[in-house]
Amino acid sequence: MQYEEILHRCFRCGYCKLPGNYIDFNCPAYLAFCFETYSPGGRMWLLRAWLDKKIETTDRFQEILFSCVNCGNCVEQCTFPKFKDQLLLAFMAGKEELVNAGKVPPAVRDCLTNYQHHGNPYGFARKKRHGWAEDLEVDRFSEHEYLFFPGDVGSYDSRGQEICRSVARLLKANGISFGIFGADEVSDGNEVNAMGETELFRYLAEENIKTFNASQVKKIITLSPHAYNAIKNDYLQFGGQYQVFHYAQILAPIIKQQTYKSDVPPMRVTYHDSCYLGRHNGEYWSARTILSSLPGIQFVEMDRNMQNALCCGGGGGNFFTDILGRGANNPARARIREAAETAAEVLAVACPLCAVVLEDAVKAERLDERIEVKEISEIANEILDKAN
Repeated sequence: MQYEEILHRCFRCGYCKLPGNYIDFNCPAYLAFCFETYSPGGRMWLLRAWLDKKIETTDRFQEILFSCVNCGNCVEQCTFPKFKDQLLLAFMAGKEELVNAGKVPPAVRDCLTNYQHHGNPYGFARKKRHGWAEDLEVDRFSEHEYLFFPGDVGSYDSRGQEICRSVARLLKANGISFGIFGADEVSDGNEVNAMGETELFRYLAEENIKTFNASQVKKIITLSPHAYNAIKNDYLQFGGQYQVFHYAQILAPIIKQQTYKSDVPPMRVTYHDSCYLGRHNGEYWSARTILSSLPGIQFVEMDRNMQNALCCGGGGGNFFTDILGRGANNPARARIREAAETAAEVLAVACPLCAVVLEDAVKAERLDERIEVKEISEIANEILDKAN
């Protein structure tokens, strides 16, 4: 297994489970299950024992490996700089070993099967991939400056489609030249890669790269931070070299320069950092710039923010496999409780996966009357409609 040489180096200090201010547990899997084996340090020791054939490939072992949501908190907090950057790579390599052996949880198997046969985790037809844009005047990509890539959740999930339309509307309103490929694209594959199915990820990436290159795509705007991460960082190994932007990076400088004709009612807002924007790619400020530039916004931070943010638990394929479950210790529910403590009316997000997961958590916590989850383009459209 790749990276197995680092597994014995963990001395179980436990910082990988915590944020930088040590106020609570910050590893989503450990938070959900409260067993040391679900922590990054415990997972490393389990992997070492498994490779040494001291433990069997049980259902529980599979669940523990695939409970890792690739949030990157362990990488951020690890006190051993010589191998910390390889932690997630080692966990992904362990998943790859299980995938290659055909020993994965049923939910993971079914999810990967959908990716393989349909090019998306939902198992829906590719021809429906551009359904979100049917009522919008969105062109097919040709001579446009940017390709807009909506990703799987933006293409197929009903809430994701709403967010996709909101972002497209905001891009059009600000004069951004973009087009789409619709049914000619497949999943970006970020979750496939995180689940260890490297050959399937290669296939999906190469399919998209072929489509992009045939139309001479140079610049890409993604809806999802997950797609942003895959296309920006992981497509390079297959020859896919593009300028890749999350839509907040495109809109932040434009909205910051705008002036407004009228005041709007105040709105108290806190912001949830997406792991694939934040810890994975160091992008913490574009969404905050948009929010702070809009009139009426009273912005307040949660205790865990930026590099110390608590993941919603939707990464690493868990959005589709739900291995973490939905109990009271689910990280999304913990995050909603933290957001509610700020007295914010709105929890802003810049990721469609985060939006769906956290909205479900609001309902589970019965906090519907105290806080609402909104995607930042929805907030911007709502305020700009009133202020201009």
